[in-house]
Amino acid sequence: MGKKARKRRKKVEPSTRGLTPRQAAGPEPPAKIRELSELVESEGGAVAGAWRDPLGGHWQLLCVLPLEKVEPTPFQRDLSEAHVKRLADRLEELDRFLDPIIAVRREGGGYWTPNGNHRLGAMRALGARAITALLVPEEDLAYRILALNTEKAHNLREKSLEVIRMARELATIDPGPERDYAGVFEEPVFLTLGICYERNGRFPGSVYQPALKRLESFQAARLDRALATREARAAKVMEIEEAVTTAVAALKERGFQSPYLKTFVVARIDPLRFRRSEEPPDYDATLAKMLASAKGFNASKIKPEQLARSGGPPEE
Repeated sequence: MGKKARKRRKKVEPSTRGLTPRQAAGPEPPAKIRELSELVESEGGAVAGAWRDPLGGHWQLLCVLPLEKVEPTPFQRDLSEAHVKRLADRLEELDRFLDPIIAVRREGGGYWTPNGNHRLGAMRALGARAITALLVPEEDLAYRILALNTEKAHNLREKSLEVIRMARELATIDPGPERDYAGVFEEPVFLTLGICYERNGRFPGSVYQPALKRLESFQAARLDRALATREARAAKVMEIEEAVTTAVAALKERGFQSPYLKTFVVARIDPLRFRRSEEPPDYDATLAKMLASAKGFNASKIKPEQLARSGGPPEE
């Protein structure tokens, strides 16, 4: 398949977009923002100010929220205890919290943060009563802000698990077509890999990602139905992984030793590796070919120089 042309961002003149500082500070906040301020105050929080984002002009609040009323979105990656400890140590040294979390108010009360799980954990570890937050009135931003979660770099496992958890959450509240959430999920392969990681936390996703990316696309089906398809696809990938593991064991029995044995086997069974056709490959047929090739893998025909020419997987 040919490479997709990357759309270049048009060059813009400096200082031509968005609001000036004075425009961002005024005028009087709209009724929706005033109502949100009153809700924050009634729930034990404090509003430091309201302003418009200087890029898009959207209204938001700077608040101090009771810590016990703030939770991470349920589809976020799991906390890294080591990262929480390091962050808590740095905050304690500074004796200041200078990096507000982003938060949205949930219907019925309480707040979600889509990007502040580790900061939230660090403040709890320090016994803090409250946390500073940029409160955004649009609750759906909790699902669209995943790409801004930069407090600890995602690896492929964490990213995939977050995306599949988010898809399941959205399927219960707003099950539109999967392809309508392309900007939220970023890449369709994360959905399938996420299910694989759920089934096996040590699944070697980076080994399969290159092959699966050429097959994956966002589906037209509603999220609930699309997830059923993803489950079926993940089951086939896990079956391939079982056969690949058997092939790797056969290579090791012949004396091959390399951290890239699994990458080598998956590359050998990938029917798309030399494909040049622009026609989209059939997903199920391709996985069926990969499974048959994995089950029929003949370790006795592999030569050391063939393995030496193979590269390793991309970084997790």
